[in-house]
Amino acid sequence: MRTREIIIKNTHRGLRYVDGRLTDVLEAGRHELPSPTRRHPEIVEVNLVDMRERELTLKGQEILTGDKVALRVSILTHFKVVDPVAATEQVEDYTDRLYSDVQLAARRSLASMTLEAILTNRNQLSEDILRDVQGAARGYGVEILRADVKDIVFPGNLQEVMNRVLTAQRLAEAQLVEARTKAEKDVLEARARAEADQVTAAARHEAVRLAAQADAQAQRIRTEAEVESLQALAAAATAYAQHPALLRLRELETLTALGGNAEARLYIGFDKHTELA
Repeated sequence: MRTREIIIKNTHRGLRYVDGRLTDVLEAGRHELPSPTRRHPEIVEVNLVDMRERELTLKGQEILTGDKVALRVSILTHFKVVDPVAATEQVEDYTDRLYSDVQLAARRSLASMTLEAILTNRNQLSEDILRDVQGAARGYGVEILRADVKDIVFPGNLQEVMNRVLTAQRLAEAQLVEARTKAEKDVLEARARAEADQVTAAARHEAVRLAAQADAQAQRIRTEAEVESLQALAAAATAYAQHPALLRLRELETLTALGGNAEARLYIGFDKHTELA
């Protein structure tokens, strides 16, 4: 039997057909294929399928947004074949099918979004397209790795208008941040003043309390001293009443003390009976 050789690179897989029927998938390496003869007239063919990651670009797709604004969108898709049998058997040309699927997914996504939503959340459009296409692509053996919105072109002077809108939005956001910062600063300052006033009031209250406590204690000490002094005087008076000699002795001590003072003056009174005599 005559044979022929075929070499499949690591980047490809080979689909082996015998008389038009798929028999197996050839991995990378050297393979021998029989040549048709009279005894073995079968025709053996091998179709190569590229398994590498590739790019597919959809340029200038004119699509209407949800608020009826016509945009031109370019979408860059990264994909690779993961099932060479499905990619060959399920669709006529998987790259054409992928192109159509991405195009329809972009139309569906844009039709559900307003122009403002697209401008403020461009990633959402890419995520919607990727999510929409991934499931369908798996059905014909293709894995979608990324689907990014590359360019968005606005009609007429809409680009200038939207630039002004975006500038105004950024200015409004900056003013809002500034206002919030000032409000937070005012709140913090008011809170600090209130806490300081509370501390001052508490200190004043404590000072008044301590002063009142000190005055009360001083008054109590004075009262106790006066009571003790009166008690001492009362005891002395009782002693003098019971022992007159003690009173006379006290008088003599007082006279003696006065006698030692040159400036002291002593006046001695005589009763009327003494004067008449």
